[in-house]
Amino acid sequence: MSKDSWELSEELKQVRDTVRRFMASEVKPVEDRLPHDAYELPEEVLGPLQEKARAIGLWCLRSPQEYGGAGLNLLGQAMVAEEAAKCRMGAYVPACGAFGADPPNAIFLGSKAQIEKYAVPAIQVGRKNYVAISEASGGADPARAIRTRAVRKGDRYILNGSKMWITGADGADWGLVFARTGEQGDRGGISCFIVNGRPKGMSLKEIPVIRSYSPYEINFQDVEVPVEDRLGEEGQGFAVCEKWLVEGRVPYAAGTIGIAQAALQIAIDWARQRETFRSKLADKQAVQWMIADSEMELRAARLLVYQAAWQGDLGRDLKTDSSIAKVMATETAGRVIDRCIQIMGGLGVSKELPLERWYREMRIKRIGEGPSEVHRMVLARELLSGGR
Repeated sequence: MSKDSWELSEELKQVRDTVRRFMASEVKPVEDRLPHDAYELPEEVLGPLQEKARAIGLWCLRSPQEYGGAGLNLLGQAMVAEEAAKCRMGAYVPACGAFGADPPNAIFLGSKAQIEKYAVPAIQVGRKNYVAISEASGGADPARAIRTRAVRKGDRYILNGSKMWITGADGADWGLVFARTGEQGDRGGISCFIVNGRPKGMSLKEIPVIRSYSPYEINFQDVEVPVEDRLGEEGQGFAVCEKWLVEGRVPYAAGTIGIAQAALQIAIDWARQRETFRSKLADKQAVQWMIADSEMELRAARLLVYQAAWQGDLGRDLKTDSSIAKVMATETAGRVIDRCIQIMGGLGVSKELPLERWYREMRIKRIGEGPSEVHRMVLARELLSGGR
């Protein structure tokens, strides 16, 4: 995309089309053989799929090329996220995991030794990870909500507390954990730590939710973390956290658009063939308007996501734009999938189609990465204070 127009570059168009073909020819046939609520592929299936993705350059798309990733810019990440989400488990793992799992971008703020020890193996051999910010006291305002504390004793920190709603904690090789090293309520009092493996004193508890995969509660009781595994300077964890959250909202939002677009296509195909009261559903104005409204809203939400990505790629502050994109995309996707289910009738809530699964998962998307109300509050404060 140029600085003067919304025309996508030929390179990005090629990436988008490559992902689209890969999803149709490689991912969908594999996923169609899995149970409705499956959220991961068997290793004997995933491995060959990942090798095919690597061979055509679709691997760890957000990670820098120097460490083995594709190094896509934020707009490219958004476009891939949209296309890769168009599968049944797309809300959890795009392309069913075929494109690998990028480490959180915050790890690249670390030292060279930390990058080599944690980020590179995550990219090259698929070491899994998680990010632990939220707590029972709240996750939308980490400056005040974080009560997990890390106290330095010599060459180690002693970590005590608990984290809630942590996706991917089970089976992870390492994680980023944000803990308080300063005063409560102080943004400068938060630090980020790399917790390697599952050290003594760390335990997990599954939290069943409405989707097919569960987040976890992580408890830390006198867990020792070496000083060299602190990410960044002490007290600078909020900046690390913010980078991960702000940039991550863009592909997060794009993925919900992809799922809703796939749902809309299912509803359109059904409306064209389904007959009721002596005519096709497609001939009924109520259905036509639901389809038209859905397409218009999806196009508008997509442009807001592109706008946020564009701002980021130009090096501008995208905090506001990413919040707007996240709210609009997730809320639009929820409405669109709801309409699609209505068009489909009873079939829409059956497990013969992915719609009911997507409906459950889209409800969570309005909470994850910051609930809609918090993003609205932040935007309103900026506008009322005179900021634009």
